Amino acid sequence: MRLQAREDKTDEVKEPGFMPAKRVVMTTHLLSEKESAEALGFLGRRPSHTFGLAGFILNNGIESPYNRGSFYACRGEQGEMVGLALIGHATLFETESEQAIEAFAQIAQGCPNVHMFWGEQEKIESFCSYYSAHGLQSGHLCRELLLEQSSPPEGLEDVAGLRQAAPDDLDAIVPVHALTALEESGVDPLKTDPEGFRNRCARRIEQGRTWVWIEGGKVIFKAECQTESPEIVYLEGVWMNPEKRGAGLGLRCMTQLTRVLLGRTKNICLLVNEENEMALTFYDRAGYRLKGYYNTIFLRRQVH
Repeated sequence: MRLQAREDKTDEVKEPGFMPAKRVVMTTHLLSEKESAEALGFLGRRPSHTFGLAGFILNNGIESPYNRGSFYACRGEQGEMVGLALIGHATLFETESEQAIEAFAQIAQGCPNVHMFWGEQEKIESFCSYYSAHGLQSGHLCRELLLEQSSPPEGLEDVAGLRQAAPDDLDAIVPVHALTALEESGVDPLKTDPEGFRNRCARRIEQGRTWVWIEGGKVIFKAECQTESPEIVYLEGVWMNPEKRGAGLGLRCMTQLTRVLLGRTKNICLLVNEENEMALTFYDRAGYRLKGYYNTIFLRRQVH
């Protein structure tokens, strides 16, 4: 395996440090739908690192139950946006301000449905320190590598059966996607929220964001386009049937999907657990390269 960082002077793996610790007057408020253009413009400054937040807005809008949380903005003394966060089941944020991170952590402390928070390693560590200041503890930590691809791979034969999923595929897809969620978080969504999980899978299919190869009612390959914009596509839930692994079929599916998606976006990115050597080798062979370091932390509240 030879994953290496891209040579990109405008957006390197090592991010710039936070703004100086000087305290300034900042305000936080719930974001409204009318502020969506401003929010997307703010996130568009670093599309390779803000695909998560942008994806929720592009797919669901700012005010939607599908976000399973609420968007907040942090503004500076002149009213300029200096931070943006989704706080809820999944908590993620974009800011270069330590003070804004502290403000978002304080809001999260009062959110009853927080399940996980996720983001660039240094910023999540800072967020966690503020979040834990009032006896709220983090749980399972998953360190991930952000990988990126911008050049269509060549040389592998396409798989005739790879396509966007249809509504009739839902029953085959749900247990496979639940398995990937269980492997990532340790939580089985079919036990904790079966109806909601099924509805979210159905909605992704309806939006054309699920790609599959299915034969005889059995899923061979699956991937989800969680975010899609002209700047970047974020893939997750990539899965290859264990019975078909080792024959090069997964690599053919992945490179074919990459070629298709790069026909309508500039970059494709995905996250991989740093301990998953098999997956890292797989994506390296598919042409993906290291872009950054991320932490996902699944939370638990302290019991008194």
